[in-house]
Amino acid sequence: MTQEKVRVPDLARMKAARQPITMLTAYDFPFARIFDNCGIDVLLIGDSVGMAVRGEDTTLAVTIDEVIYHTRAVARARRRALVVADMPFLSYQVSPEDALRNAGRLVKEGGAEAVKLEGGVAIAGAVARIAAVDIPVMGHVGLTPQSIHRMGGHRVQGRKSGRAAGCRERLLEDALALEAAGAFAIVVEGVPPSLAREITASVAIPTIGIGAGPDCDGQVLVMHDMLGLYESCAPRFAKPFANLWKEAASATEAYVREVRTRAFPAPEHCYAESRRSSR
Repeated sequence: MTQEKVRVPDLARMKAARQPITMLTAYDFPFARIFDNCGIDVLLIGDSVGMAVRGEDTTLAVTIDEVIYHTRAVARARRRALVVADMPFLSYQVSPEDALRNAGRLVKEGGAEAVKLEGGVAIAGAVARIAAVDIPVMGHVGLTPQSIHRMGGHRVQGRKSGRAAGCRERLLEDALALEAAGAFAIVVEGVPPSLAREITASVAIPTIGIGAGPDCDGQVLVMHDMLGLYESCAPRFAKPFANLWKEAASATEAYVREVRTRAFPAPEHCYAESRRSSR
């Protein structure tokens, strides 16, 4: 595992070398440090924080100030990974100038090294405006959580043919528009594997899949899904590599039991009466 800093051009080299890119969401210092130490290539401060951390039903309530707050914590923790911050709902859709202003805040105030926007053709102007001042932009097509009301829920996209929103040909068109606008990579979410494969083959920039099959240039998961930090079921596409919810519950039960029985704190958890007696 290399400890060299991961930078935007490195992802293109990884695609060319057919070396899969690893990406996880992170929202705080401890988990960001763990992931970084373990060799994750990209840390994404996702607007998924609204659902995974705050318990919201959607990502729509997340603000730019909240993303900046979490990005700052992650940026302090990372030594190697590329730090990418999500641009939340209405932080880039109003105008390209507004998008640039908010992207700049994520870099200047949060410490992000790149930003991520959802959408394709419709937001290509915002992508181009941000990229024009050398702020790297990651795109996001397919199941875009900020479009939940238009999609009617978190539904698989790209199953139907056509150029209407969410259709196969339109999603390919969206990916090509993002590349043309200057995006350096694209997240492909919630589409059939055959479409993800076609998008990956059609663009020169890396694709990073989530619920899009094995043929993208990399994979990303929400950290809570990867670690099993949820009370109910994980999405179909997510594989829990641990069950931290169960482990945390067991630890909490043990703590409650020991406090109530006065087993904790024990003498070894108490300070000595004086410095001399503690030697």
